[in-house]
Amino acid sequence: MIRSKYAFLKRLTRDLKMRSVEVGEEFEGATPPSVFIGSWNYPRVYAGPMIAPIQGEVEIFDSPERWIPESKTQEEIIDYRLNLIRGKQLVGVRDLDNHLVEKLQEISLSSGAIESEAQFRRKPRGLFFSEEQTPHGPSAVLENFEIENVKWDRELERAHYDTDLRADEAIVELHRKGTPFSAIQKALSVGALGDARKRRLVPTRWSITACDSTLADHFHRRVLEYDILDIYRVHEFESLKNRYLILLTPSEWQYEWMEAFIKRDGRAMIFSDHETLKGKREYSRVGGCYYSARMAVLEALDREEKQAGAIILREAYPGYVPLGVFNVRENVKNAMNVRPHEFNGLKEALEFMDSKLKLGLDAFRRRSNLLRDISSSRQTTLDSFFR
Repeated sequence: MIRSKYAFLKRLTRDLKMRSVEVGEEFEGATPPSVFIGSWNYPRVYAGPMIAPIQGEVEIFDSPERWIPESKTQEEIIDYRLNLIRGKQLVGVRDLDNHLVEKLQEISLSSGAIESEAQFRRKPRGLFFSEEQTPHGPSAVLENFEIENVKWDRELERAHYDTDLRADEAIVELHRKGTPFSAIQKALSVGALGDARKRRLVPTRWSITACDSTLADHFHRRVLEYDILDIYRVHEFESLKNRYLILLTPSEWQYEWMEAFIKRDGRAMIFSDHETLKGKREYSRVGGCYYSARMAVLEALDREEKQAGAIILREAYPGYVPLGVFNVRENVKNAMNVRPHEFNGLKEALEFMDSKLKLGLDAFRRRSNLLRDISSSRQTTLDSFFR
């Protein structure tokens, strides 16, 4: 399923009439801070900074946690990202003493934007879109890269120098102290966190899922100890050409993620995956969005000290452009922070959800594992479905 999903999303961006920023073989600018570690040719990968050809307030270019609260549009976000030029060099994932890698660690631990100078082997070209990672503008191999003095974030610096602290422990502790997810992910990606003997470069796409999974598993262990929710809830949120409906059920932890990409002719491609009480062992067939949404819901349940089942429905509308799994994580987080609609019975909750979906609930039920056999006329709780 994951291949068909990525092929479909690739078609969405193939014919986009967008132009990224144009620069020459040399320029001065600033990194937000931002880095990118590729996965092709692993364990030798292309690693490098992302640089805007301007100086000043560029932090917003790589601050996904700010985009939805500050009501940034899809077009504004794409503009930020296509103004980031990716420099790259081929390095081994264990080669943390490489001069470029050392600079990437400096960048990832920084508390703010850093003035930079880049010289490329040729003029940067192209642009990049992905469902997993945020877009970026043109790229090229670096000949030389220099940065000004860097002021490190205090919490990231402390975690970096604690070389006995495991990476998963560092991720959880940094998150607890309020370090933005994107900053934690970048530090993990450049090998700046974890046991010194195990540190390495981690491709950006992998590091995003690793952080989501680590945090979700931490919250999952805690949530299983809490009392079960005593009512049905539906959280809803819409932004960036997406609508999210999150059904919380009075049951033990169960989780299903369903997403529908609606075409201009009204037809839709629907993808789904699920887990029961103990979680999932194999990688999700729908990709990284599964883990981002899971983390956001479990974090909210942990904050409330409640256990519940969760079924998330996403509709992506015509004009939607893949922006990376931050889109899912931040939308679901915002949905969980919105006051929910409460229902005493499952029938009423499902009827409400049906009224909010352009496709209707039946379209999702036909592709579902947790919803497909639920009949509001015969069952009033999900517990009877799972028995």
